[in-house]
Amino acid sequence: MRLLIIRHAIAVARETPGIPDTDRPLTEEGEAKFREAARGLARLVDSPDALLTSPWLRAAQTARIAGEAWGKIQPMETEVLAGGSFEEQAAVLDGYPESATVAVVGHEPYVSALLARLLGSKQEDRLTFKKGGAALVEVPGRLADGGQLLWFLPPKVLRKLGG
Repeated sequence: MRLLIIRHAIAVARETPGIPDTDRPLTEEGEAKFREAARGLARLVDSPDALLTSPWLRAAQTARIAGEAWGKIQPMETEVLAGGSFEEQAAVLDGYPESATVAVVGHEPYVSALLARLLGSKQEDRLTFKKGGAALVEVPGRLADGGQLLWFLPPKVLRKLGG
């Protein structure tokens, strides 16, 4: 499987009064910047077989933008991307064929923890995703057996590719 891991784009501040963390939307800047980054992702990765997202608003909005860049792909929400364990995430992702390309949109520290686990890294050695950043990993078998990092790109590079 080719697993594309994406961190949600820039959202309103966590401290914003009256907005629970699960309901924080993308900012106008975050939405605009990720539209450019999503065009870059679409140039790097063919349309995925599945686009999964955390149900939290900022991730779901990011996934919708990515889906539009690939041509109207509808994201599917799954709670395991809102903070599930690696084992829970693997149970969902291992259900896809080895030939599939699956894109997932989630949150820190969970996206970094997923990548670290796939690469066999220690948690303290993990790569940290910037908001709107992405990584592509080739997973030859089950997620628990790990994978190979093909690339890890910050949003600035993705935007340049999308421009």
